Amino acid sequence: MLRKQHWWMLGAAALAALLLMGLPERATARLKQGAAALFLPLFGLSQTTGRVVEQAGALTVPRAELLQENERLRRENQELRLRQHQAAAWYRENEALRRHLGWKAQAPWKMKLARVIGRDPAHWWRALHIDAGLADGLRPNYPVVTPEGLVGRLHECAEHRSLVVLLGDPKCRVAALVPEAQDSGIVLPGASASWKNQFVELSYLSRQTELKPGQRVVTSGLGGIFPPGIPIGDIADWRLVDGLYVEARVRLAVNFSALEEVWVLLP
Repeated sequence: MLRKQHWWMLGAAALAALLLMGLPERATARLKQGAAALFLPLFGLSQTTGRVVEQAGALTVPRAELLQENERLRRENQELRLRQHQAAAWYRENEALRRHLGWKAQAPWKMKLARVIGRDPAHWWRALHIDAGLADGLRPNYPVVTPEGLVGRLHECAEHRSLVVLLGDPKCRVAALVPEAQDSGIVLPGASASWKNQFVELSYLSRQTELKPGQRVVTSGLGGIFPPGIPIGDIADWRLVDGLYVEARVRLAVNFSALEEVWVLLP
């Protein structure tokens, strides 16, 4: 019985092939298009299903890892919200103190970019010339900085160039602060200023000051020339002078020998 069915199916297939071969070319093309329209969606569905299964397998993450990640994100969110509240409280407290003391909020400084165009041979490590001057709004005593920290101040200004005296020059004394030690003093050139101006001395610190190597030194804002918080350098070592005050050697943050561009702060 099965052999007869086999022969019948084979004969039907042969007859269909003969009929197709005998049909006109236009009818044969329409028949092929119909078959394609019938079976291609099935093939596409099969391929799409296979891709979805593969992607789902690749994206499967153990439940324990998802729970850990969710807990970590929840804690970070809580911490950020707490910091936001804390920052808002500090801002309100700061504003209240300003109103109580009658202080004005510090206005931002404008900045002028200038190129270093020369050095004074007589004061190679203590002064330099820049290509900006009075025509650019610059005036003597304006601070000069780089992204690394304080460079010095303007000493003389011509129409299109200015002379900058660097930290370590006797004409550039700076009121400085050691935030970690909560003490302040004056930056002076000192005996070590001749070493390519890599060090300056911070004098008149309290004899009770607790200094450590690497502590930051920044401008204190006292004196009216330099705004507070500009990096100067870090503490290298220190000594007690005549039993009266502490004098520290400060390694400068800026490499003056490699300066090509500087920023002048305009109030």
